[in-house]
Amino acid sequence: MLIRHAALLDGTVADIRVGGRIDQVGAGIRPVPGESVFDAAGGSVLPGLHDHHVHVRSAASALESLMLGPPAVRTDDQLTQALSTAQPGPDGWIRAVGYHESVAGELDRATLDAVSPETPVRVQHRSGALWILNSAALSRVGLPGHPDGRLRATDPWARTLPQRGTNLAEFGRRLTALGVTGVTDATPDLDADDVAALSAAHRRGEFRPRLHFLAPGKKILHDDRLDLDALTKWIIARHAAGGPVAVHCVTAAQLVVTVAALRAAGARPRDRIEHAAVADDANVADLADLGVTVVTQPNFVAERGDQYLADIPAAEHPLLWRVASLLKAGVRVALSTDAPFGREDPWSAMRAAVHRITASGAVLGPVERVAAREALTMFLGRADRPDRPRTVAPGQPGDLCVLTVPPEAALDHLDAGLVAATIIGGEVVYAAG
Repeated sequence: MLIRHAALLDGTVADIRVGGRIDQVGAGIRPVPGESVFDAAGGSVLPGLHDHHVHVRSAASALESLMLGPPAVRTDDQLTQALSTAQPGPDGWIRAVGYHESVAGELDRATLDAVSPETPVRVQHRSGALWILNSAALSRVGLPGHPDGRLRATDPWARTLPQRGTNLAEFGRRLTALGVTGVTDATPDLDADDVAALSAAHRRGEFRPRLHFLAPGKKILHDDRLDLDALTKWIIARHAAGGPVAVHCVTAAQLVVTVAALRAAGARPRDRIEHAAVADDANVADLADLGVTVVTQPNFVAERGDQYLADIPAAEHPLLWRVASLLKAGVRVALSTDAPFGREDPWSAMRAAVHRITASGAVLGPVERVAAREALTMFLGRADRPDRPRTVAPGQPGDLCVLTVPPEAALDHLDAGLVAATIIGGEVVYAAG
């Protein structure tokens, strides 16, 4: 296809011939017989956005799940009302997501039993690392004697859960409407069958964005199970097999242990730290020295910042979800949304990186603000090297995002409503209106 009158991020206006890859970029390119023509009318054309850390199946399932945390549910009474009126899915379970302790404290089987004693209920904590099951659900997964029903999502029991027919098509449609042409699935326990099934869904057009996977090189850490020797051995084994590693670090302790393990094992250029949610200056210097890429989510400043301000000591606020300090230190940085644990809108994440404003209007970590162009660029990286932005140039992938306004206006607003069209492999997969 031929895109005419496209405004590129460097300010030039050009025509673009694109198929599986970009073939030509220049002025006055004439259409050939049978070629479709899209008039960008002076709007921005940029590489399609790539979300570098999402959980595809979970995000698709969340579309069909009960939201049981802020902002939909904020109090104990609202939680009781939501659960007592919820209808089980086709599998006979009530599946809820997004729970946080600010609603009703530490949820356990007894609390859920009081509301729903007979229908199996599973509630996912908003961190994604924990599920809370009632007694009926615990019996279904073979754990009737479990003391509190609080189970880690990565433990073997999770494989016994019923697998819902998740709406991959709807999740993919939402992503392409945001200008997203590719995602990296960061689910840690995907096996070969899971990868094959998701890849097949993409090939048959059910899920349009391109797929990249961190598994089996993704490791989630838990503070009560930190084992430096075991982590070091795992990194060495992954490197020996020819693959990079990606380590989930949401606490200061997890990051310290991961840095030590990478030093002992020897970091590789494609190794990643996922989140780096809490990082002091010494950690930042370590990450720069190791040469790893940090994939982080400043959108949580906007989505959860008020909770951080209330729950986390003020002295630690400057250490949360750092971006500018990482860049200044020379750390390779890319952005993502962590959907469904964060909103799937990368434009919202960009705005959070630029403004650092919480839902109440407070500012969290003002020195970590970055310029709008930097925020946008950190969603343009290659799947295998998130720190290396793609460009609109011959030979680059034919995956593009077309906006309704020129670059300067787009950078002023960073809004998903500006997406006019999304193109994957030279085909329009989304057009506004």
